[in-house]
Formats: sequence, C-alpha cells, structure tokens
Amino acid sequence: MPTSCAAAGCAAVYNKSVNVSFHRFPLDPKRRKEWIRLVKRNNFVPGKHTFLCSKHFESSCFDLTGQTRRLRMDAVPTIFDFPKPMSRNLLKKKDAYTPEGVSNFKTNNKEVLLEHSYAFRSPMEAKKRIIKLEKEIASLRRRMKNCIQKERRATQRWIEMTCLIKNLKTNNILPGVTLDHILPNALRNLPFEDFKNILQEQQDHL
Repeated sequence: MPTSCAAAGCAAVYNKSVNVSFHRFPLDPKRRKEWIRLVKRNNFVPGKHTFLCSKHFESSCFDLTGQTRRLRMDAVPTIFDFPKPMSRNLLKKKDAYTPEGVSNFKTNNKEVLLEHSYAFRSPMEAKKRIIKLEKEIASLRRRMKNCIQKERRATQRWIEMTCLIKNLKTNNILPGVTLDHILPNALRNLPFEDFKNILQEQQDHL
C-alpha cells in the first residue's frame, strides 16, 4: 500500500517525482496528542505507518540544513482544508422543512450526481483512482522505453547490414545491382527515414 496522507480530505500519495514529504506522528505523547487534536478526525488513532504530508505544515516547521527535509522538534500541523459548517440561515429556511422542499432537494441532489459522475464520493476513492492512474502511467513508460530500445537495435542492424553489403560489393563478392536496387526496394515501404538517409550516404560515397 503506498504511503498516503491521513489528513481528512487530503489525497496526497507518495511520489518521488513530487516535492511532497511524509512525516510520521511523533512518539512523544504530548506532541502526538496535539497532532491528533489538530487533525480533527473522530475516533482517530494513528498507527506506526500513519503519516501527514508536508502540505499541512508551515515552511518554518522544516529544517532544511541537511540533505533531506526534516521536521523541527516543535513542529505542529496547522494547514488543513476542513469542510465549512452549514450556515444557520440556510438551516432555518422554511422550504427546507416542508415535504416539497425535501423532495426538491433529493431530486436536485440526484441530478447533480448524474451530471457530475466524474466526481469522487470520498477521499479514499480519489486515492484509489490516483494509484490506478500512476500504475497505468508507469506501464506506458515501460512500453515506450521498450519501443525505443527496439528501434535503436533495429537501426543498428540496418546500419551493419548496409556496411556489410557495401564491403561485399567493394570486394566484388556481390554484383553492383544489389546495393543499387535490391536494398532500396527493401527499405522503400519502411517508415525509417534515418535508414534511407544512411543508405543514400553510402551510395553517394561509392
């Protein structure tokens, strides 16, 4: 399971290419209790592998003198995006208590969910989606790397073949028609412009 942030509403997941660090809850009981209080999660008990990301700390909380980003001993998380409580004026609206008002609210709520089907229902669902996308990106990068390696190997083989045919012709082992006609016909339908350029240079030097 990837390292993720325990703050409510935070979808940060560890990624070495992103400048976000993750920090365990302190072992000191007093500081640990303060962190838990600031997180404001009901019945929350952090474990050994529970982290908060660096987005929830002020810049003054970090010691940047070494090679790694470290929290200072007195650092506490203070930056959170808690959901705002509903205004009392909205709760006192008359139509909110009528059967018609409740019915309209439910209908409108369903319409919003249908219209915005791409929205995530919970931070956990968003984290799972991010993890899935990261895996897909990693897979595509591996496939792209393999394709580049295959292309390089193919380029090297064509260069070696061209040089071999040139040497055979120079030593009168192959007739001159081979290099002038057979090889260009073989390369004509291949989408390798570099190969054709190499062959043209070989022919220009003959």
